Amino acid sequence: MSVSQQVFLRDAMRRLNLTRDVFAGRIGVKRRALDTWLLPEGSQEYRAMPEVVNRFVTEIVENEGLLQKYAQSAQTGPLRNRIAAEGKPQLLSVDQFTRESVEEFFRIADQMQPIARRQKVSRVLEGAVLGNLFFEASTRTRVSFGAAFCRLGGSVCDTTGFTFSSMAKGESIYDTSRVMSGYVDAMVIRHPEKGSVAEFARATNIPVVNGGDGPGEHPSQALLDLYTILTEFSRLGKLLDGAHIALVGDLKYGRTVHSLLKLLSLYRGLKFTLISPRGLEMPDYIQDQVSTRGHVIEQTNSLEKGLPGADVIYATRVQKERFASEEIEGYTPDFQVNKAIVDQCCGPDVIVMHPLPRDSREGANDLSVDLNHDPRLAIFRQTDNGIPVRMAIFAVLLGVEGLVQHSLRDVTWSPPTHIGPDDSVFHGID
Repeated sequence: MSVSQQVFLRDAMRRLNLTRDVFAGRIGVKRRALDTWLLPEGSQEYRAMPEVVNRFVTEIVENEGLLQKYAQSAQTGPLRNRIAAEGKPQLLSVDQFTRESVEEFFRIADQMQPIARRQKVSRVLEGAVLGNLFFEASTRTRVSFGAAFCRLGGSVCDTTGFTFSSMAKGESIYDTSRVMSGYVDAMVIRHPEKGSVAEFARATNIPVVNGGDGPGEHPSQALLDLYTILTEFSRLGKLLDGAHIALVGDLKYGRTVHSLLKLLSLYRGLKFTLISPRGLEMPDYIQDQVSTRGHVIEQTNSLEKGLPGADVIYATRVQKERFASEEIEGYTPDFQVNKAIVDQCCGPDVIVMHPLPRDSREGANDLSVDLNHDPRLAIFRQTDNGIPVRMAIFAVLLGVEGLVQHSLRDVTWSPPTHIGPDDSVFHGID
């Protein structure tokens, strides 16, 4: 098998659009057996599937009429060309993706998991240099992009804030982008003004990734969020088609929810409940784009009215740094997503997410820390998924995704079995 067993089986379920329970029944095995086959190699409970199962699944996938669209899309060229922005290998918006291309992208992210989990090493980007240009405060996005590039063998040059940039001396975006293009092989850019990253991209032919442009978009965050939802749904035996997604908080300036809502709308029959304080509602143009794809959108200012029946709760903090005339400083206590409201309105299999950082200061009433030990809280599994997803972005944009699988070798140090002291061990997070 040219890919890992885990990637092969996930790919089959995703292509067939089947839950684990239905897939196990389809191939005639117990769900527990399938779960052990889906664990990463090296996990304590990992088991190799019988060769007869491998042949049977391959035959099902290859003869499934539903897969014709995948075969057709694969014949149109490399993924980097199909998601290109204005003919360039750049990631500026989730609008560059179709459902087929995003799921093909996630199959590449699956292949990055052994590297992200410190089990394997790859050097396919050895010699390449990433320019991390962050003109706005960031921790996890900047560091995770850098870590993802390094885990593929590249190196990173960082700059943070306008104070440490020549733009503080009056240099234009065009000049900055063109100069940096002579130094690095790819750029990740975060900028406080909407549309500014597209300006950087127009001045160069090297890969440019939008790391967040003001209140505009954050495509890599949306990709890792969707990847997390699909991974969690796979574990819970759910399908994304027909799901109920509740988006909570500052939906006007929260660029993560702008990108995520558009990306989720590529699926079928979803219900979106938009819960926000008055004055911080989701922009109409994004709602219109989603509505044209046949989804149901409801708006409310009440958690009690909006959360019941939700499969996913996606909370966001107040983006005070982007306010114009708004006077709101934080959420009121009755607007906080906490354990009490989740217990009251949702079931045991709801997924609670947040793009982070969450404002844990008193009076902010952001996502409550009393959910920290609740298994429904997925925020740290969500951030961990940022590494394989961003590795996949670089692999695709730099055209090396086909080399990764054959470049893997074992790590030479002792990797952790789990990251945080309260986390599940890696093999328990599928």
